[in-house]
Amino acid sequence: MLNPYDLLQGVLTEIEKGLKENINDNILAEKYSVSQVHLGRLFKFSFGRTIGAYIRSRKLAASIEDLLRSDLNVLDIALEYGFEHEQSFIRAFKHEYQLTPGELRKTRQIIKITPPLQLFDSNKLENDQRSDYFCVLGPDIVMVPQFHAAGKKYKVPFRDALSLTPCLTKLFLNSELMKITNTQNSGVYINFCMEADVNKDGEDADYFWYMPSVQVKTLDNIPDEFDSYTFPASLCAKFSFLGPGDIAPNIAVVDGTFKAIDNFVEDENQKYFLERKRINFGRCELSAYDGVYSQWEWFAPVYN
Repeated sequence: MLNPYDLLQGVLTEIEKGLKENINDNILAEKYSVSQVHLGRLFKFSFGRTIGAYIRSRKLAASIEDLLRSDLNVLDIALEYGFEHEQSFIRAFKHEYQLTPGELRKTRQIIKITPPLQLFDSNKLENDQRSDYFCVLGPDIVMVPQFHAAGKKYKVPFRDALSLTPCLTKLFLNSELMKITNTQNSGVYINFCMEADVNKDGEDADYFWYMPSVQVKTLDNIPDEFDSYTFPASLCAKFSFLGPGDIAPNIAVVDGTFKAIDNFVEDENQKYFLERKRINFGRCELSAYDGVYSQWEWFAPVYN
């Protein structure tokens, strides 16, 4: 099976090649030997829209050139781009652009279209442990609402972070998660990294706190052996990751994550400052893991 970067790159290329053909998620899934459901999840996770909606938007965008540069009638253009009926093309066109194809020809109005999605070299992270790649997308600047979490808090030396945190995550998922009953979004696990206090000499500590956890409705009725934390509503930078491997990010994923984050922090053109040392968290939907690709997101507060 292709690594996620090459799979998504191939899908985007095939969509552009098939705009005047009956390209759809079933054809794409068959070409790349994945299920429609799996491909749909990867595409939605990566680009924030369904593959069907994206194909429709790209077909409509491409049809504008024929509308404005040719004398083809609307029916012929509709059929050329895979619409079964003229009226279905007109309805989709009006829903997308708030005017009909005929009105566009008459008014020559400037409209905003959906351009082709692209992946860049910066979206590709090499997996040092295998001969394939992770795909990283973002950052997006998002507002994260306040939420409560319960989990197990561990003191982790910085030197052991890459090797120890995946093990602690697996321990929590396999042995602890089911003991927390007051859950919200129970199919999602969250791993917090929290800054340690300075030591008695005023120097930065050589460790941080790591808390694999699950979101809970309230901080009431949490078993005594668990820790809790309330993440305040915050403007955050969000990175999205797709990669081969287990549901708990392995060493290569964790290492690649922080390489991508460092690139963001060091970019002189970005307007936000990242507070990742104080606190950050990863988020993964358990049901999204299909045994081949892991999908997860990373958040850290930002300010400008």
